Amino acid sequence: MNFSKLILFFFLLQVSCQSSQNKNTKEQIQKNDSSNFILSFGSCNNQVLPNNLWKAIEKHNPTVWIWGGDVIYSDTNDMKYLQKNYDVQLANEDYKHFSSEVDILGTWDDHDYGLNDGGEEYEFKKESQQLFLNFLKVKKEDPRRLKEGVYFSKNYIINEHSIKVIILDTRYFRTKLTAATDTSKRYKPSNNPGNTMLGEKQWEWLSNELKTSTATFNVIMSSIQFLSNEHGFECWGTMPTEIKKLEELLLTSKAKNTIILSGDRHISEFSKKDINGLDYPLIDFTSSGLTHSYTNFTEEPNAYRIGNVVSIKSFGLLKFNFLKMEVLMEIRGEENKLLESLIQKY
Repeated sequence: MNFSKLILFFFLLQVSCQSSQNKNTKEQIQKNDSSNFILSFGSCNNQVLPNNLWKAIEKHNPTVWIWGGDVIYSDTNDMKYLQKNYDVQLANEDYKHFSSEVDILGTWDDHDYGLNDGGEEYEFKKESQQLFLNFLKVKKEDPRRLKEGVYFSKNYIINEHSIKVIILDTRYFRTKLTAATDTSKRYKPSNNPGNTMLGEKQWEWLSNELKTSTATFNVIMSSIQFLSNEHGFECWGTMPTEIKKLEELLLTSKAKNTIILSGDRHISEFSKKDINGLDYPLIDFTSSGLTHSYTNFTEEPNAYRIGNVVSIKSFGLLKFNFLKMEVLMEIRGEENKLLESLIQKY
């Protein structure tokens, strides 16, 4: 090889290396795009039915998955039976792989709690709590092991931004609901002064979490719906004074950009309410029906509904964009099909 050809060879080699390096750098920037954060969630997951959505959820590379309740179906007083059903879910290969890749948080609802529509009266709630925490792989030294209830919070830091996830327990302390004996509905609203959705200690904790929050976004996971309140099933609407209490706390705490997530209903939908004095609209994003859904759904009133009700199996995604200060909320189903979406600017 003569000298001029040798020079040309090294020049082409250098250009090739620089091109490859630039490509790798670009891919790395795209993977680590600090303007985005993806949160996934869902509820109503029967451990003996096909779990067909985990691969679709994983395609979005979420940072966190939040269980919205009814992780399994196991209404029982038998803790060995409850443990067996958790073991069935943990043995599911798709969920096992998904949960090894994603941070898993969550709350329970009635069917994993152990009592259908149950609240403070469930006599095995202490034992059930430990099994639920085992399922979430909560360490033995974690403070949740020593307190009553599964409420919890966690901060996610994304450069100069952060997202605070607040997990509520709407079972352990909740007082008895008022039966709607005079209508075809299951429950009706009651202003009984003894009503509580969260219990005194959890309310104090929630107040402190919101008042001290410096997060860019605050995401509250409630197993039951907060805004939709006309259907007559379990919801915050059965205790109007508790709704008012949380809305006032959002105002006085000055916690920024709070979004509520919910499950329970076997349907998915977006609800939106403008609260006087709050400088952003309150969204309640319901995602319910991972393995089975309300396929016979026709209609039900919800004065706060945005868009259409999804009554087939689905999961929820929140895609936070800090550069645009907006959240893309998506309801997706099998084969990752987009079923409904909402973009909310903050």
